Amino acid sequence: MSDLICENSSTLLVLSRFGIALGFGDKTIDEVCQDNKVDTDTFLAIINLMVTEEQFMLTSDAHISLQSLIEYLRNSHNYFLNYRLPEIRKKLTEVLDADQEDLNKAVLEYFDKFVAEIKKHMLYENNKVFPYVKSLLEDENKGKYAIVFSKQHEQIETRLTEFKNILIKYYPAKSTNKINGVLFDIFNCEKDLASHNSVEDCLFLPAIERLENKTNKL
Repeated sequence: MSDLICENSSTLLVLSRFGIALGFGDKTIDEVCQDNKVDTDTFLAIINLMVTEEQFMLTSDAHISLQSLIEYLRNSHNYFLNYRLPEIRKKLTEVLDADQEDLNKAVLEYFDKFVAEIKKHMLYENNKVFPYVKSLLEDENKGKYAIVFSKQHEQIETRLTEFKNILIKYYPAKSTNKINGVLFDIFNCEKDLASHNSVEDCLFLPAIERLENKTNKL
């Protein structure tokens, strides 16, 4: 596991979202996953998706633990909503030029609308999609629930790209280092959100559909 982290720093995000703490010595990936009650195949599927950054769909014979995946996604939502995005907004308010009052207001309003869209989408998943999947896992539900993420994901990614371009093209910041530092965080957040969306589109949704088909045959 330590070798994996050193070769791919993005692995740290996956570890934290599975609740895996550092300090595991020379244990293998499987040993660390077992110690933390995380499905190893699901962990590796997410790692492979993030590292290769290639869009692929879950194969019919692939093993994915929906329980582990839901835990990962729920923790990811908590990370974005309660840490990453508030931290970016805090840094943004600190670097905005006091002489650009009207422009500052427009920048923050745009960012807040973007965050509101993300929050609405992630809370929908927390409160509607995850309970539905758990009901399928517990054989309490049969049928199909129309879950469409791709359009919402595209809208969120588009809005973040637009916000980034506003700062780059139109904000005359006095401190280049400070505004560039915030932009660097926004670029990283954009990449992280794209990876998160890929996990949902390429792993989570196909696993749900497979479970629905299996449940409806019983």
